[in-house]
Amino acid sequence: MSNPLDTDAGSELFSSYEAELKLVQADLNQKLDQIAELSGEPRKSAVRLAERTLDEANELLGQMRIEKQNIPSATRSKVNQRFRNFESDIDGQKRKLKTLSDDRKALFGNRYSDNPDGDQQLEQRQQLLSGTERLDRSSQRLRDSQRIANETEGIGRDTLADLQLQRETIQHTRMNLLESEGYVDKSVKTLRGMARRMATNRIITVAIITVLVLLIIAVVYSKFH
Repeated sequence: MSNPLDTDAGSELFSSYEAELKLVQADLNQKLDQIAELSGEPRKSAVRLAERTLDEANELLGQMRIEKQNIPSATRSKVNQRFRNFESDIDGQKRKLKTLSDDRKALFGNRYSDNPDGDQQLEQRQQLLSGTERLDRSSQRLRDSQRIANETEGIGRDTLADLQLQRETIQHTRMNLLESEGYVDKSVKTLRGMARRMATNRIITVAIITVLVLLIIAVVYSKFH
């Protein structure tokens, strides 16, 4: 089996695939052990289940092959070694499954015959069933992908709607700010006008007081002279 999981040497996603692949390999080993103890229809069913599990392991291995390219080169050598170990393990399980599948007497029980034509028909039927199952799995993945795409599209529409609402809110706020700036400008002009009038009134008041003081001085002066 492969080396223990070393999360420091790989990305989190690669480590997740690695852990999942270990579980799938353990399940496949268990199925292979069960096949050796079966015959006839139960054996064929067990072979098909093992083939599906092997396909799942190969898919995980493909995901790991893609993900390890994103790992820094400084730690990629350890990841490559673990990856090669997984490839070797899966190849061994594949060969073991092929050996069990080629045991036609155990696979077909009392219906086994040395007739080449009959054997060929049975093999073609088995391949057809296996191909149908793979097609069903591919169709299910396609439906899952379509569902995820639809959900993503819905999220995108909601996000665009939120962005449009935020844009309208920002535009409304901007208009309010512009309107407020207009009010502030008017208030500033009014205050400046009031300040000018107050300054003018103060000058007039000082002038009146000055004239009155001069008049008082003149009256007092005229009385004593």
